Amino acid sequence: MLDSSSSEDTGGESDLEPQRKPDASSSAEKRETGPPGSQQLRSATPGSLAGKSTKVNSATDEEQEKRKRESIQKEEEERKIKLQIYVFVLRCIAYPFNAKQPTDMSRRQQKVNKQQLQAVKERFLAFLNGETQIVADEAFCNAVRSYYEGFLKSERISRMVQSGGCSANDFREVFKKNIERRVRSLPEIDGLSKETVLSSWIAKYDAIYRGDEDLWRQPQRAHLSAVSELILSKEQLYEMFQQILNIRKFEHQLLYNACQLDSMDEQAAQIRRELDGRLQLAEKIAKERKYPKFVSADMEALYVEELRSSVNLLMANLESLPVSKGGPDFKQKLKRSTIVIMEVQGLKSVAPDRMVYCTMEVEGEEKLQTDQVEASRPQWGTQGDFTTTHPLPSVKVKLFLESTRVLALDDKELGKVILNPTTNGPKHTEFHRMIVPKNSQDTELKIKLAVRMDKPPNMKHSGYLYAMGQRVWKRWKKRYFVLVQVSQYTFAMCSYREKKAEPQELMQLEGYTVDSCEPRPGLQGGRVFFNVLKEGDLVMFACDDEQERVLWIQAMYRATGQSYKPILHPKNKTPNCRGGNQKLTSPISLDPSQRQAVEKLISASPCQFDHAALFTILQKHTLQHRMNDSFSCLGWFSPGQVFVLDEYCARYGVRGCHRHLSYLKELMDYSENNALVDPMLLHYSYAFCASHVHGNRPDGIGTVTMEEKVQFEAIRSRLIALLENQITHFRYCFPFGRPDGALKATLSLQERVLMKDITTPVPPEDMKKLVQRCLEQAAQINYSQLIEYAKIKVEHQVPPEKRLEDMMRLGELCIEVLQQNEEHHSEAFSCWPELMAEHAEKFLSLYRADMEAALQVQSIDSWNSFPLFQLFNNFLRTDPHLCNGMFHKHLQDLYIPLVVRYIDLMELAIAQSIHRSFQKETWQPVNNGSATSEDLFWKLNTLQMFVMDLHWPEPEFAKHLEQRLKLMASDMMEACVKRTKSAFDAKMQKVCKSTDSLLPLSVCTMFNVLIDAKNQCSKLCVLDSEQEIDGQWQQYHSKIDVLIDEALKDIITSLVSKFAAVLNGVLSKLSRYDEGTFFSSVLSFTKPRMDLADTYTSFVRQNQDILHRGVSDELYIETVFDQWYTDSMRAICVWLTDRLDLQLHMYQLKTLINIVKKTYHDFRLQGVQDSTLNIKSYETIYNRLTMEEATVAVKAGDGLRGISTRDSDVEDD
Repeated sequence: MLDSSSSEDTGGESDLEPQRKPDASSSAEKRETGPPGSQQLRSATPGSLAGKSTKVNSATDEEQEKRKRESIQKEEEERKIKLQIYVFVLRCIAYPFNAKQPTDMSRRQQKVNKQQLQAVKERFLAFLNGETQIVADEAFCNAVRSYYEGFLKSERISRMVQSGGCSANDFREVFKKNIERRVRSLPEIDGLSKETVLSSWIAKYDAIYRGDEDLWRQPQRAHLSAVSELILSKEQLYEMFQQILNIRKFEHQLLYNACQLDSMDEQAAQIRRELDGRLQLAEKIAKERKYPKFVSADMEALYVEELRSSVNLLMANLESLPVSKGGPDFKQKLKRSTIVIMEVQGLKSVAPDRMVYCTMEVEGEEKLQTDQVEASRPQWGTQGDFTTTHPLPSVKVKLFLESTRVLALDDKELGKVILNPTTNGPKHTEFHRMIVPKNSQDTELKIKLAVRMDKPPNMKHSGYLYAMGQRVWKRWKKRYFVLVQVSQYTFAMCSYREKKAEPQELMQLEGYTVDSCEPRPGLQGGRVFFNVLKEGDLVMFACDDEQERVLWIQAMYRATGQSYKPILHPKNKTPNCRGGNQKLTSPISLDPSQRQAVEKLISASPCQFDHAALFTILQKHTLQHRMNDSFSCLGWFSPGQVFVLDEYCARYGVRGCHRHLSYLKELMDYSENNALVDPMLLHYSYAFCASHVHGNRPDGIGTVTMEEKVQFEAIRSRLIALLENQITHFRYCFPFGRPDGALKATLSLQERVLMKDITTPVPPEDMKKLVQRCLEQAAQINYSQLIEYAKIKVEHQVPPEKRLEDMMRLGELCIEVLQQNEEHHSEAFSCWPELMAEHAEKFLSLYRADMEAALQVQSIDSWNSFPLFQLFNNFLRTDPHLCNGMFHKHLQDLYIPLVVRYIDLMELAIAQSIHRSFQKETWQPVNNGSATSEDLFWKLNTLQMFVMDLHWPEPEFAKHLEQRLKLMASDMMEACVKRTKSAFDAKMQKVCKSTDSLLPLSVCTMFNVLIDAKNQCSKLCVLDSEQEIDGQWQQYHSKIDVLIDEALKDIITSLVSKFAAVLNGVLSKLSRYDEGTFFSSVLSFTKPRMDLADTYTSFVRQNQDILHRGVSDELYIETVFDQWYTDSMRAICVWLTDRLDLQLHMYQLKTLINIVKKTYHDFRLQGVQDSTLNIKSYETIYNRLTMEEATVAVKAGDGLRGISTRDSDVEDD
């Protein structure tokens, strides 16, 4: 086991550190502490009891120590398992060949935590209090207030946030859904579309939600959990699974180096060894017949075939990975050979001012040349790049002297050097002695240069070796060898000659094993030996360096794929995985025990482990890490996690059914602990397992173990219970319909789980009964939760008013719950709308019991409970499923007696008020009538509006109520009209008939009462046009209309007759001037004045003004004036007709002319039509007065003194 004490780890506290021993003082205190009463026993028998106490305490200490040791041992074992799992995970990440990180997964939203929820609440509350700069209208403020009260302050949202399944997008979608309903109900506004309003409101919501966050702050380095939704690099995946498995940095570094994860060759070789081990395991199982227990014995042979086919598939996947771009042939095209020429030394035979240069070439390639420099300073630093297909090329570098002679064709060669570089040769510059011509004086000529050769990807190792075999390389000879990888499973040992692109001899390493060996006597050349062995064939190799032998053995060990690991020289450490000569260096020093622990972890054969159990642990910790990160994942893994788990399952043969069964267990654990899990995820995993167990083979595996079947049945039973619980608690498991579509997916999954196999569907009645049972329980749970939330206590000590107030508040909450169910959850239950109606009825029935108890304690004469009826009736009558349902009908039956009694009492009260009020009536004008009439009409109208606002849902009773109220209004109005008429008659009898009398204002008030009664009758006494009106009702209504019309007619007639009586008095006074009477002869000697005409004219005008000011209806005023004018003209006409044979007295003529002229003018000003003014009576009067005027003019000249009928239509000055 690794120990952190050997290195400086900057990580967290170590889980591997030994547990500290318990403190001696604490153990001593425990030993001194005893059960009650022990002190008395100790004093009674101090010796024996003390000895027993010591033994008991020591036994307790030993038991505690034993438990601690077991706990430490268990933790150590778990730690070892995690490290072993991490080794396998490292290999999956380092060299994946089955899976890729998915790019089509849905991006998950960031979680909203408790602190963020509180901050959002404060921001919305600040907006509602007007503490922000956001401008909004009243409609938006109401929407935000409803959202704040109903959503943000909801306990269900707090639970959802606590479960980690709530994101800012959920908040936004709920608000958007709420305002869409509100905006659709608003009236249309010209020039402003509702979509524009929605966009504006959403923008304001976003501004409120963000608050005063600094949008311009510098972005910090993103934490790993913040980028987990992206495609991760290998380093990020390493870091993620270090966190998942609680692996420290130094442990990761040790395992990384030991596993040689940066060597793709080593990882590919490890895969080949693993696959070979799995094939051997399959053969061993078939040979020893150690099969798992299957549901059918016929699956045993199929099981081995499945193991083989899965390994063959992995081999095919591995083989499909490209090795290099060189193709299947053995020609090695070196991408780059670099020659760097630095300087030349020992050049003495050339004059210093002569020009020299160098050329360089690789066999078969283009020749390159350096710049020309003076011989005194032969330095260049020139680099030449070549490509070649020769593993052992020939490189020529020559030094030339520029010829100055005119006829010289070629420059003089001063020296040359020929090199045969290899990929393992030195990379730095070195001096090489040059070959000079025979007659050259520069015998010590040297050139400083470097030749570097890049190694192609499929060249795994190369170098000079001595070799001898039975089939190839039959002579012990030193050759240049190259280990070539043709494909993932094909390697060849090739020997090359100088300047040759094709191998001279080659041997494929398939089936061979490599190991070091002792030197073989009789062979000359080579110091350290190793061999490759195959049945019937042995090839011996030797080299001069131990390190070189280690490199060759390791490279060939990777190529052969053998399970047996070669034994290297104990004094030499494992070389660098990249094939260089550098030894493994680690900043962490390990002692032998730690090194042994690391070696044990990385050298453990994967076939020896139960990868199903290991994967269960890995998946459990991965899901735990995922559920605790900053994303609302709902149980979905991140792309990087899916990639690693897929690769692990494919590489180590974890059965798909086991993977999904363990996944289901973990997801259900989280769901049972109130964490939000996407039911689609449960559905997918369950469908996979069900198809596998029932033989549909979704992953190509046809065998089903008994363990899988038992686990599946257990999970199925558990899942049925879990889903039933979620459906029952749908308001709390899926608050406000979030996550979107989760409840509908849960119902679909429940239907899938109830299927006994994959082909037989669940009978619809069975599913319906299950949903019905869940919804019945949900009604009880929702109501009890609502009672608890409302904090309502049903106690006898509570006052009736408080109980009714509580019921009102509880009723509002019940309606809100039903509306939320309809808005957010009805779509999921759309297949069973009647069940949702039953759920609502059950929910309301629970409320009914409390409502009845509250109503029973109310006073018999209390009408405060009617708003409760209106509250529920307004909601229920608009719901097609609940209208006239059980609760609705019971509510009607409960309130019918109350409504009837209320109407009876109101009818009695109104009748009594009519009797009392009319006795005390002063007939002072109030609004459109008197105080009594206004009070009567207001009471009748209020009563009818109250009953109308009840919106009684049952048509027959609603019709009955309306007819009764209309009849009552008719009766009350009839009484009012009769009382008013009698009061009018009594008042008119007291009015005198002289011109000095004025019409009392109370008479106008009475007139107005009847007019108002006429107007109110059409509203209070007429049925709605939608109802059928029977003959009896029509006859009754006509009766009250006739009564009012006759009363108005009588009042008008009485008024006109009173006015006519005054006119008759005036005419009777004029009769005294009739020709031939005694009074006329006497009065002829006097000088009569025009007071009579003036007083009558004043009487008319004053009463006209009184009627105009006192009567409210212009139409009836015109009727009075028309009849008054008509009767006046008729009376004057009759008076003149009676004196047709007599000549009018001068005074009579003047008075009549004034009266007729001013009466005509006054009534014209009052709006009397010309057709009425110029009636036949007026024309007769006008003609008679005109004739009398002419007669007087003939007899007396200007006896009328300017009074004439000709201008009777013009006002006198």
